[in-house]
Order: sequence, then structure tokens, then C-alpha cells
Amino acid sequence: SFGAICHQCIAKGLTPFQIVLLWTSLEDEKGNLFHSQAYSRANEVGEVDLEHASSLGGDYVGVHPMGLLWSLKPEKILTKLLKRDVMNNPLKVQLKLYDSDVMVTHIAITTPKVSLTLERWYVAPGVTRIQVKEGCLRGALLLPPGEGRFPVVIDLFGGIGGLIEIRTSLLASHGFAVLALAYLDLEYFEEDANFLLRHPKVLSLGIGVVSMSKTAETGLSMAIHLKQVTAAALINGPNFILDIPQVYRGQINQPWLFSPHSLSISTLGLVELQRIFEDTRAEASETFFLPIEKAQGHFLFIVGEEDMNVNSKVYTEQATEQLRRHGKNNWTLLSYPGVGHLIEPPYSPLCCASRISNLCLFMHWGGEVIPHVAAQEHCEWYALTLEREKWLPLNLIL
Repeated sequence: SFGAICHQCIAKGLTPFQIVLLWTSLEDEKGNLFHSQAYSRANEVGEVDLEHASSLGGDYVGVHPMGLLWSLKPEKILTKLLKRDVMNNPLKVQLKLYDSDVMVTHIAITTPKVSLTLERWYVAPGVTRIQVKEGCLRGALLLPPGEGRFPVVIDLFGGIGGLIEIRTSLLASHGFAVLALAYLDLEYFEEDANFLLRHPKVLSLGIGVVSMSKTAETGLSMAIHLKQVTAAALINGPNFILDIPQVYRGQINQPWLFSPHSLSISTLGLVELQRIFEDTRAEASETFFLPIEKAQGHFLFIVGEEDMNVNSKVYTEQATEQLRRHGKNNWTLLSYPGVGHLIEPPYSPLCCASRISNLCLFMHWGGEVIPHVAAQEHCEWYALTLEREKWLPLNLIL
């Protein structure tokens, strides 16, 4: 199955009104195990159709056709499900059906009534991937099938490290030419933009940027400084520079060097960075914030109001107020109560906390399962619609 599409799943041949246990599991690229479970009751003809059948208990309750995917939990606590190779190897999802009286602790030694293996791909058939090594450029360009021309996007996934192409591949599967980049140096991005617009399969109407977390400061800076950028989606990120100075054409934007005292440690020992902006707002002058009012393109702000890593709601309020003061209304805001920091593609499991390997810290990302997964599905659809509206003339909208 394709990762962004909701597929039908039906179990047949059961006793009418029989209660069964549905068990889902998968192993990621590092060998980490994830699993989920739901108890469902068959209808009067002995069928359980997940599009209509309510989960009576387990890892979620109610009617959620993709619940067994987004409710997956790691066997090893604080492990994040991460997919790097999106082109060659799908996630293999095991779906098994048991009698409702089976003990969950005995699942491994119990034979299911029926089982099947689903392949979850993050890329649609026909999408091609080109490794980019030209000049200072290092990344991956994913192109939809066909001759084009396609609207073009630069994708900056976040501060995880390395090249993450999950969102890149989904955007390419929806008709966008997408360049995934792993680095954050603004000096190189003008070269990236020109490289993309020269490609024979892309539309030269402008470039969209999708960025998340720390990379949002780069996405915002690109929208400010590069005329080629006509739209930018900023997901749970700051409107100022963090940690490392940003250099562009000899001008240095100094970062906010937060104090260790700004860090909070939860009762579970998880690091939270929410308080950083409290110090920033109290001490910073107007010139400290990035001059968002200079950008000519459209902004899509996506905010998780229960983000425990970045106080993105406050950052976005400050950025939009800055735009208002300069008479600008070139933005759309999607703000979601109960949603955490890691807003990922549809049906991705909520990761409310995980280890940051390069920092040896356990970070609290925040979020509540049901509102978080609902927001992931809604904002993906909204962003795809908005991106086409802002970048393409009406007669070219796909």
C-alpha cells in the first residue's frame, strides 16, 4: 500500500458478532519492533470492516480505519520509527487476527486465525530519485512520473541528521519535484534554487520550501532573501536564529544563545525547551527577529499547541504580529490543540519522546495521540492544496 492513502481492510468468515483481537507489528530498518492492537466485534454477517467497525479497546477506541498503523508503539521505550530508504524497501507490516480470549503476553507463541503481510511504501510507482552532487549541492531530487513540468519544492526535514526523505517522497508522489537537503547553510540555498529552476522538468514559476523545527529558521530566511521562493511552510519552528550564526552575502545574523537554565527536565527525565522563548521575548529587541515582513511569498504556519520542544505557538504569534504591523496578510495559520512537535506524514505514529543520539538526551516532543494523528492528516491535505494554489496559475492546478 502507498503510505499516504487510506486502504480498506476487511476480515470475513467470522461468527456474527464475534469479538476478535487484531494485532499489528513491524520491524524498522534498525531492527526495532513496534506493535499495536485493537479488539473489534464482527457485524451480523461475520465481517470486521475497519472503515466502519469500532475498536472496543486496545491501543485506541472508536472507528479509525488506519488506527492500527498510527497507534503503533515501540517495544523499546523512547524509540522513534524512522524510515530512511523510501525508494527500495517498504515497511513490512504484519497483521494478525486472534480470538479475543488470547492473552497478549502469549501472542508470540499463539497461532493466529489468519495473518497477512502488508507492504507500506512511501513512494508511488514511477517516482524517480536522482542523487545530487553538483558544485556545493548535496541532496536528492525526486521527480514524479511523466515529462512534467512540475511545481518544485525544497524539503528540509528537521534536526534529526542525515537525509530524511519520507515527506519528500510523498510530495513527489503527489506531483511535485522535490529536492531534499540535509544541511542548513543559507549561502548554498541560492545555488539550490537556481539548480532546480534550470531543470527541464520543473515549472519556473517559483519554489516552495517545507521546513520543520530548527530548519524552519532556514526556510524563513530563504523566503526573506531569495526571490525564487514564493511559498514557505514552517512547521513548529522559530522566527529567529538558534545556536549558530547565519551568514548570507557577508551579513551575519547572530543567534540566540540560550542558557542551560532555560532547559526544563520533566518528572520523567525528559528535556523540554519550551521556556527558551520566555527569556528571548524579555531580552530581545525588534532587530533580533528575522525580518519576515520583507518576504514576498506566502507563508503556511503549522503549529502544534502542545509542542514541548519549541514554543511554536508563541513564535508564530510574534511572526504574524510582525507581518500585521507592516500591513502584510500573506500567511495562513493552522494551529492544532493537543498536537506535539513532530508533525509528520499521515498515519505516522505519534512520537511524544525519543533519544537525540548526537546529544545523548531524551527529548520531550509532546502531543496527544488522537488530535496529533488527525492534524497530520489534515495539514498534509491542506498544504498540498495551498501549495498548488500559491504556486500555479489556476489553469495549471493539477
